[in-house]
Amino acid sequence: MNEDEEKRIAPERAQLEKEVAAHPFLIGMDDRHVRLLADCAMRSHFHAGGVIFREGEAANRFYLIERGKIALESSTLGEPVRIEEIGDGDLLGWSWLFPPYAWHFTARALEETTAISFTAQFCASTARRIILSASSSLNE
Repeated sequence: MNEDEEKRIAPERAQLEKEVAAHPFLIGMDDRHVRLLADCAMRSHFHAGGVIFREGEAANRFYLIERGKIALESSTLGEPVRIEEIGDGDLLGWSWLFPPYAWHFTARALEETTAISFTAQFCASTARRIILSASSSLNE
């Protein structure tokens, strides 16, 4: 990467790190862990009606929902049944943490949705420790 690219990317990377740190699910997370997560973060956008992932597919990513609404659906006799709705400030995609590492539901955007996404394979060992730690502290 040349110097011009570094100058262009550095502010975007710094902004993404701030957004990761500010997400309600990660509030209070150690700065070092935030930087590690931000290193493997990407911005994602889903249009209303768009499928984010399908039940039974390999679970290989997770999302911090910034804005929007998502339905978790299960297929019963070929018809989708809404199980839950999640939205602003939620985490989508726990299935990548646990065998058999397959989505248990289909996730569909109900409205325009923005998220910060993470490819689990890229940051799996670090992210598992961080998310399980964050989850246990939320339950205390």
